[in-house]
Amino acid sequence: GTPEENKAVVLGSLAHLGTYKINEKEGTFSIRPEASTYPNWTGIDQKRALSISKDELKIINPSGSRGGTSTLILKRAR
Repeated sequence: GTPEENKAVVLGSLAHLGTYKINEKEGTFSIRPEASTYPNWTGIDQKRALSISKDELKIINPSGSRGGTSTLILKRAR
């Protein structure tokens, strides 16, 4: 890609790998990245609000990378 295209991809991307836990009672989803494109996330526990409704899983991050709240919505494929 061009330098501009590469910059747009990096600024709009996030990747991490590690472990996660779901606490149904609290309605939370916790992640502990072992590696991340944000190095300061590595080894740091993070908790997100979680809700499940019918075929939709919603994870809310109260401090998105661009400020404010970000929401990830996953829908079950039929």
